[in-house]
Amino acid sequence: MTTGGRFTVGLTGGIASGKSTVGLLFEGLGVPLLDGDHVAREVVAPPSPALQAIARRFGAEALQADGTLDRRRMRELVFADPAARRDLEAITHPLIRERIAAWRAAQTAPYCILSVAILLESGMDSLVDRILVVDAPEEVQLRRLVSRDGIDETLARRMMAAQASRGARLARADDVVDNSLPQQALAPEVQRLHRLYLELAAAAG
Repeated sequence: MTTGGRFTVGLTGGIASGKSTVGLLFEGLGVPLLDGDHVAREVVAPPSPALQAIARRFGAEALQADGTLDRRRMRELVFADPAARRDLEAITHPLIRERIAAWRAAQTAPYCILSVAILLESGMDSLVDRILVVDAPEEVQLRRLVSRDGIDETLARRMMAAQASRGARLARADDVVDNSLPQQALAPEVQRLHRLYLELAAAAG
């Protein structure tokens, strides 16, 4: 078991694969879940040192008029420029990891879930005992992403390309939820996995 907390499942998947939907089903079963996206927003909330560092690196245009991070502008920038993305991640990822590790260490339920889109790419898979991948065909991801975020297909493809490939995620998965299935098929699969994780957590002590 990973040090510093309860048995931990890493929930991940390609962008717009349906990871959040699966996470909500686990939360409905009483499983503590931390969303890495929420943590990422917290660490750059004003007047955080991370936000100040981003403004120094990317200029005042990285901020909105109210002083908060201009997330849309930053997304367009970093997904067009790999070096810019690496710089942003160097500022935020250590802080995100620190908060995630502290949350995990505080959990008292039999197991908990870390929901992180870039679990593998960021090295945060070292914080979990088991990896659950929510999988969907890439054309389904693309369609959902364009619709959900109101972006064009070019940016959507860049965002998808910045993540690990579908094959790489599946190769690392201990468990897979096929989210191309009808929604009504998800709940029974999550319930099955919940029983499995309770058993694994108990065995891990």
